[in-house]
Amino acid sequence: MRIILLGAPGSGKGTVAEGLRRAYGFPKVSTGDLLREAVREKTPLGLVAASQMGKGGLVDDATVLALLRERLSRADCRDGYVLDGFPRNLSQADSLDGLGLAGPEVVFDLRVSDETVLERLARRRTCPGCEAIYHLLDKPPKRAGLCDVCGAALVQRADDTPEVIRERLKTYHAKTEPLAARYAARGNLHLIDGDAAAPAVIAAVRAVLDPLVAAGTGGEAPR
Repeated sequence: MRIILLGAPGSGKGTVAEGLRRAYGFPKVSTGDLLREAVREKTPLGLVAASQMGKGGLVDDATVLALLRERLSRADCRDGYVLDGFPRNLSQADSLDGLGLAGPEVVFDLRVSDETVLERLARRRTCPGCEAIYHLLDKPPKRAGLCDVCGAALVQRADDTPEVIRERLKTYHAKTEPLAARYAARGNLHLIDGDAAAPAVIAAVRAVLDPLVAAGTGGEAPR
């Protein structure tokens, strides 16, 4: 099963992906995580990505797709996986189709207002060491300013400032939202109220997935 999470920055895709991992065992596959891991480990693809990022550009689709293809070939993706951050545009969706799929494809569009995105990201803090993510209101660290996992000082990402967030939203609306129409035409798109609290969002997603997972395993859906 391929589960695709669409949504603006700050819509809660990572939180939903983690909830689905706990419920079904499907790994979260994030292209951002794959890129950071490849760059950190200096793999051949990581060196290519680092060169492009060092020049201030975006990593080309071919490199991202190669990283994704390798990740999806691992054993833990055999029964299903959750894509967080890919595809971002119609061209990437075409490339994803080219990878093939054994099983159903289910797409969720986490709909949130721009105001919600601004509020969430402005209060987001990230650990530069272990990459754990916090929110100053909804998920604060136990010790102010310090990561619960490794103790490193938390930082605000450069792209989480209000000015940058607004530009990111413009890019999202222009390039990513057309994907919703593509998947709606296929009949596999489900609109989710992403402004709701995280447990309610995950419950809404699971209401769609539980019957599909149960049908695929021949038993009851996970609890």
